[in-house]
Amino acid sequence: MEKKKRLLEISGVCGIRSVGRIAAEIAQDYEAQGWECKIAYGRLDVPEKYRKYAVRIGDKANLAVHGVASMLFDRQGLASKRATRAFLRWADEYNPDLLWLHVIHGYYINYEMLFRWIKSRPEMKVYWTFHDCWAFTGHCCYFSAENCEKWKSGCHHCPLLKRYPSCYGLDNSENNYARKKAAFTGVKDMTIICPSEWIAKLTKQSFLSEYPVEVRHNKIDLSAFTHTEGSFLSDYHLEGKKIILGVASSWDWRKGLRDYIALSKLLSHEYAVIVVGLFEKQIRQIRKDLPEHEYVQESSNVFRYRFDHSADLLCLTKTNNVQELAELYSISSVYANLSYEENYPTTNLEATACGTPVVTYRTGGSPESCRPENVVEQGNLEELIAVIKRICE
Repeated sequence: MEKKKRLLEISGVCGIRSVGRIAAEIAQDYEAQGWECKIAYGRLDVPEKYRKYAVRIGDKANLAVHGVASMLFDRQGLASKRATRAFLRWADEYNPDLLWLHVIHGYYINYEMLFRWIKSRPEMKVYWTFHDCWAFTGHCCYFSAENCEKWKSGCHHCPLLKRYPSCYGLDNSENNYARKKAAFTGVKDMTIICPSEWIAKLTKQSFLSEYPVEVRHNKIDLSAFTHTEGSFLSDYHLEGKKIILGVASSWDWRKGLRDYIALSKLLSHEYAVIVVGLFEKQIRQIRKDLPEHEYVQESSNVFRYRFDHSADLLCLTKTNNVQELAELYSISSVYANLSYEENYPTTNLEATACGTPVVTYRTGGSPESCRPENVVEQGNLEELIAVIKRICE
């Protein structure tokens, strides 16, 4: 009997969030073609349907130690030696024909050890999907909002040190840049997969320009993301409202959270703004920032801010329930992607698949999955509201 070919993917998470779902969908596709598939991941729980693929790298203690090394000494990807050594012993036994890298930052794996192992296996095909720009910078995942171009020639004195992966101590960006360049170059058979034309262009200007670059737009599970009926509107008395939705797995300034809050103040009471994926401490901070709004905790994960003459703002905590997400997309009048730095967001695709129009800021690869007339300049709330109102007419 012919031995099955083996795929090994490496991702920060497995089966959850956009990157984890992408990795799981790739595994399912290859499994359908007769491959044996595994996904090595570093953090958080794995949905039951994907556990057959999952191989954990390290544990919570490893994440904590690596996090401290990153936060104090700017050593993202340079700790986790014991966890990486144990994983690579397992990977040697598994002996993959194809290795597919996704996000290898996130406090769980040592990239120098990983790439030494990769280079020791020249017969192994390697794909690396760039979900952000971390692979060719000395610190950050995105730099466009800062208009920084140090990554083209050599990072130093990083202006984004306190952004993810946050460091409040030593600036190690110059050393990180040199070590990444040494580690990531020289792989015999590696292809870089870029979800957007935007990040493909940047990659070709970086020290990774020696590799073939392919643009493959992210895909989503169309059986999961389709128009979905549910009771959310009636449960929260939103019938007749025009719903503006924002979704992210991690909210910060980069994802435009402040703009969603401002939008809720500027739109009339005919509208409701729903923001999905917040931590409870972020919800508490919003409450402090909106003292004039009536605050109601609607349920264990839905928090609402109301004011007589402006839109309701509903804040939802994180969810990995795809059906719940599909319902939220389906009930919305507009999906608004107000991110200031973005690659090729799957949320745009998910909203479109559920029948909801998308409006986005002109940032990164986000306009590549949006109608041109629905693309707005970053931070231009007046233009944004005009587009929303046009869509909702």
